[in-house]
Amino acid sequence: MEKRRVAVRAIIIEDGKLLCVRLKKYPGKATSDGQDYWCTPGGGVDIGEPLVSALERELIEETGIKPILGRLIYIQQFQHENSEHLEFFFHVINAKDYRSIVLEETTNGVIEIAEINFIDPINNVVLPTFLSERNIALDIKDGNLEIFNYINPSSV
Repeated sequence: MEKRRVAVRAIIIEDGKLLCVRLKKYPGKATSDGQDYWCTPGGGVDIGEPLVSALERELIEETGIKPILGRLIYIQQFQHENSEHLEFFFHVINAKDYRSIVLEETTNGVIEIAEINFIDPINNVVLPTFLSERNIALDIKDGNLEIFNYINPSSV
């Protein structure tokens, strides 16, 4: 394993729908299209940056909206392309604020995001796959922290 990437992700749910993004193709990465699946908003944590601060920064950059963060709901650990990935998923309480996002009014939204919308995670391809298999609203309500470890990168 060559490196470790730490990321934070937002769980923003309203009326059973999850706020998700379709990412634009990363420059210089021919294999990572991003347009064929949805994922939750968020991104990488800078070295020494607190997780909560990183998620606030990422959401403001991508959506222009400051999140009100709830608790940590999920942690995912997986291996992909000779690196280990750790992702921390936090509940964002102010879901209603994310109903109308104008990517053109954000610092990074137009650069990184092809599409953003509240979607049904059960009937759409959402990565990581556990988000399509969980009752997210119940997980938030129950207050249990779920940890997912994947050895096979195709399972993420």
